[in-house]
Amino acid sequence: MADPRGFLNVPERELPPRRPVPIRLMDWKEVYEAGDSAVLKRQAGRCMDCGIPFCHQGCPLGNLIPEWNDLTWRGEGRQAIERLHATNNFPEFTGKLCPAPCEASCVLGINQPPVTIKQVEASIIEQAWQNGWVQPVPPERLTGKTVAVVGSGPAGLAAAQQLTRAGHTVAVFEKDDRIGGLLRYGIPDFKMEKRHLDARLTQMQAEGTRFRAGVEIGRDITWSDLRTRYDAVIIATGAPEPRDLPIPGRDALGVHYAMEYLTQSNRVQAGDAVGVPITAEGKHVVVLGGGDTGADCIGTAHRQGALSVTNLAIGVQPPSERPSTQPWPMQPTLFEVQSAHEEGGERMYLASTVEFLTNAAGEVRALRVAETEYLDGRRVPKAGTEREIPADLVLLALGFTGVERSTLDDQLGLPIEARGTVARAADYTTSESGVFVAGDAGRGASLIVWAIAEGRAVAAEVDRFLQGTTDLPAPVRATDRALAV
Repeated sequence: MADPRGFLNVPERELPPRRPVPIRLMDWKEVYEAGDSAVLKRQAGRCMDCGIPFCHQGCPLGNLIPEWNDLTWRGEGRQAIERLHATNNFPEFTGKLCPAPCEASCVLGINQPPVTIKQVEASIIEQAWQNGWVQPVPPERLTGKTVAVVGSGPAGLAAAQQLTRAGHTVAVFEKDDRIGGLLRYGIPDFKMEKRHLDARLTQMQAEGTRFRAGVEIGRDITWSDLRTRYDAVIIATGAPEPRDLPIPGRDALGVHYAMEYLTQSNRVQAGDAVGVPITAEGKHVVVLGGGDTGADCIGTAHRQGALSVTNLAIGVQPPSERPSTQPWPMQPTLFEVQSAHEEGGERMYLASTVEFLTNAAGEVRALRVAETEYLDGRRVPKAGTEREIPADLVLLALGFTGVERSTLDDQLGLPIEARGTVARAADYTTSESGVFVAGDAGRGASLIVWAIAEGRAVAAEVDRFLQGTTDLPAPVRATDRALAV
């Protein structure tokens, strides 16, 4: 264990400071300042000898958290990254983007603020990159088997790296012009700069993974042709279909899906020409949806120079402390102040949008909003409470409804479940032999840590399918549900 008295001597939780708001709004760099090694050591030393480390079950990857906390406290960074990489292919992604269900199930969190597990994880991998400890791990031999991975998000990349290291020849297909999926085009740089993704892709290429960007399976290559060419196929396309809001005025100019807006913004930051940009500059912006995607839109709008930013959520404001209905070690739903919320704007709860109002040119000018009330378990606008909110740009961040299904239906005949995901068994297999599905495409929109876990798990099942047996770890089955979720 780490410091035997650490959690007694250091009861407080310390996180690295965020850069001042006026400074960080002038650029797109990550919001956190460099961490203090002394603070990090103190925080790692708070990890308890708790007997049963519930953080293991809180993390879908089963990260060996007490072990690398101890190694960090002892200053043994190289051993720490080895223990971290034993269960997680991409700790730089989870260390920046995961909501840390492990911290919600930390035993110390029963009566104290939990260990800063996420920050320790981020520091371990950062130190590893700086010291050259992250090196390609090419296979010792090739099996002669081929695997196509469709989708280059965290699930697809994790599966590809595991299978490449097992000796299979793996090609990753991505319909966008660059590899990375939502890591590339859905996550703003102020949350994770793209250099982290690029460094990992360079490592994977050196290991032998082949990347095919700008190829849309189902159109450029049919699904049936892909299945014929490869010994196995993994569907890891995510669940990108956005949830719409079909109310009067929905077709107004200036009403966009959040991912349309974020993707274009990321392209601009990459130096691409995007035609007529969707920009918040000089506009009153309204973001519908109170989740992470909505927060990403808020931070992006601030950096583009919005006149105002208003965030509407249809439900009640979550509590600031763990409610009794979500006891430890469950992941509680809490009121969260992300970096984007610190940067300005207004957040409104119990707000139901009933109409988009337009001007003579068909452009959105305002939203008609009513107070939300609950009737027979349904959330509906309360009559007589309507009011208008000025809006020149409206962003729909209402979640996702499933996979892009047309070509999967037509060409492979795979059944799509009611929640919009590809039907699969517990071992990630589908009704088509040799075709597997992992990540959000089979699970529904979820956390990045679940995507990586499923990518690792499906790799083990594909390896078993191709070889008859496997030595690859399988952290979760497709039917698993942790207490943290």
